[in-house]
Amino acid sequence: MSSASPAVSIGIDFGTSNTVVALAADDRRVEAIRFDHGGQRHSVYVSALCFWEDRPGAGAQAEGGPWAIETFLEGRHVYRFLQSFKTFAASSSFQTTQVFRQRFKFEDILAAFLRTLARHGGEKLGFETSNITVGRPVRFAGGNPDEALAMQRYRAAFERLGAGHARYVYEPVGAAFSFARRLERDATVLVADFGGGTSDFSVMRFSRTGGALRAEPLGHAGIGIAGDTFDYRIVDRVVSPRLGKGSSFRSFDKVLPIPTGHYTNLARWHQLAMMKSNGDLRELRDLARTALKPKLLEDFITIVDLDLGFSLYRAVSNAKVALSAQDEVDFRFKGGGVDIGAAITRKNFEAWIADDIARLGATVDKVLAEAGVTAREIEKVFLTGGTSFVPAVRKLFAERFGNERLMSGDQFESIAYGLALIGHSPDPDRWTAGGGLEAKAGG
Repeated sequence: MSSASPAVSIGIDFGTSNTVVALAADDRRVEAIRFDHGGQRHSVYVSALCFWEDRPGAGAQAEGGPWAIETFLEGRHVYRFLQSFKTFAASSSFQTTQVFRQRFKFEDILAAFLRTLARHGGEKLGFETSNITVGRPVRFAGGNPDEALAMQRYRAAFERLGAGHARYVYEPVGAAFSFARRLERDATVLVADFGGGTSDFSVMRFSRTGGALRAEPLGHAGIGIAGDTFDYRIVDRVVSPRLGKGSSFRSFDKVLPIPTGHYTNLARWHQLAMMKSNGDLRELRDLARTALKPKLLEDFITIVDLDLGFSLYRAVSNAKVALSAQDEVDFRFKGGGVDIGAAITRKNFEAWIADDIARLGATVDKVLAEAGVTAREIEKVFLTGGTSFVPAVRKLFAERFGNERLMSGDQFESIAYGLALIGHSPDPDRWTAGGGLEAKAGG
């Protein structure tokens, strides 16, 4: 891998579901790195890893992105497939996971993923370039996220690829810089970035002086609710009951409910992938022997044992996306002899996510209060990320700000573009999360 030109600024948007890398030249031209796979060129690199061994004891090999999914679906090796692992970044309870005979910390997983990214990114992607900007959430995912731990892990992983000097910028600030290129006049802008694991909000004031764009951050806020949360609601309401949630097992002379913790793991992809190695699968087998409806538990075991979680979650995500355009969809998952089908209406889906929408609204109120502005003073609202197309999310912003102020950008590339452009701004380190307003508003 050759070094990128010093005149090039690299922006990396490492997301829960997808990762995008953009390059900005010193003339402000910006482009996303493309990955050639399956006869197509992709700007999105799926945030997934597949480890395998050609033979027992030969040592683990790793592939990332669409190659990880391809290796996993081919099923020619014994493998460990990991996706949505960004969700563990700020979790102090996550220490290591077993990959064959080796234990991997979070930074080991991220470094392995970044190496596959570098390998497939070609000579344009040089992590050792002196100008590299990495996005990070305003608030990391998890019930009690440890921000300092997450950033320690990020830095350790990037250092292994020669990018210990990288700056870290809030993801919505990156999206704001991308959006600002469209502005023709001064404006106070709310940027809403909906990822897989978190939703982040920033209020920015943009102005032009002598043809140069100036930006002032006014406030930031974030919450661990995003696309994966909405998937969780579908799994919890549609899939989990079909796999035994709410049923019972017999313990001596008592009838007890099946523990719900297993269904929490089922509804969260990153936890489901760990059930083989943390003892949960063994406990499910024990429960199935005394369950009053053993077939339901056996189907759950099949999904874990045959690593069908990826296919299950793809079906769930497809249903969620379809509900943005349709009033009702037919959900269907088939695999390994398991067959789950149900009709899902948009009305029911919106009822399931109503509390999540309310919490998103409260976070928007928080960022406005942090910035010291009212909804009326926001002149443009820039929405980015796939979840911004969910009608209930769109309605939240339309009711607060009016449809005429809502604008959307590329749902995948906006943040990476802005991060790369920050590298060519007059004082790029000013935007580093942890300095100035960013530190004050980081919660």
